[in-house]
Amino acid sequence: MLYAVFCYNSEDVTGTWTKEQDGKVMRDMAAVEKKYAEAGKLGPVARLLPTTAATTLRHGGGEPIVIDGPFAETKEQLLGFFIVDCASLEEAIAFSRELGEVNPSPGAYEIRPLAIYKPSELPS
Repeated sequence: MLYAVFCYNSEDVTGTWTKEQDGKVMRDMAAVEKKYAEAGKLGPVARLLPTTAATTLRHGGGEPIVIDGPFAETKEQLLGFFIVDCASLEEAIAFSRELGEVNPSPGAYEIRPLAIYKPSELPS
């Protein structure tokens, strides 16, 4: 069985880290990742950019609405994610709109740019 592990922390805390502090955390995490990667148990690793970069497409009950920010209702749970390679935010919104059209339940698709981190490419 595969598991997605979502890392939650306070952006108010991590956003104040210096480049050196962030680099140390990334190197420390890379050591843990390496063990699982060598065992063939680690898939892609992605770090979401801050919530200020998020866009949400709200659908259900009428015309879909595109809003800035990660505005999912607290009664909703994160159920999964898609990684799509889009040329622009507009293309990512179009993809999300199509998902909303075929999803019978009301909900939200949060659209966040990704920064990909590869342990082999981290500075030492």
